[in-house]
Amino acid sequence: MTYEIRPVGVVESPLEDRASAPKQGVEGGPDAWLRFDAAVAEGVRDLAVGDEVFVLTWLHLADRSVLAVHPRDDVRNPLTGVFSTRSADRPNPLGLHRVRVLAVDGLRVRVSDLEAVDGTPVVDVKPVLDAAR
Repeated sequence: MTYEIRPVGVVESPLEDRASAPKQGVEGGPDAWLRFDAAVAEGVRDLAVGDEVFVLTWLHLADRSVLAVHPRDDVRNPLTGVFSTRSADRPNPLGLHRVRVLAVDGLRVRVSDLEAVDGTPVVDVKPVLDAAR
């Protein structure tokens, strides 16, 4: 069985390659723009400054054949199955990024602490829910 994922936008970031990207956004991920396709404008309309959201990306530079890694690329760490890590290299390289909305400019949304590289496809955005929701 196969499934189709269609990007809804793209990351515009000062990060140009994986080597320059931090492992996690809170470890020095820069502010970046999410540029959404016009076809999903209705879905973007209620994003607001201050919102905390999860951005789901397709990590297009990942190695999809990898099933085990040394966490954080540190060979002192034991080889670990990718489903127990946050490694970008994995069979279905979905990125999960918790960010805060800093600005909304039409179909462009500026977010904080995003470790995804420039050109990374955006698959979805979902709100961070607190216990009250």
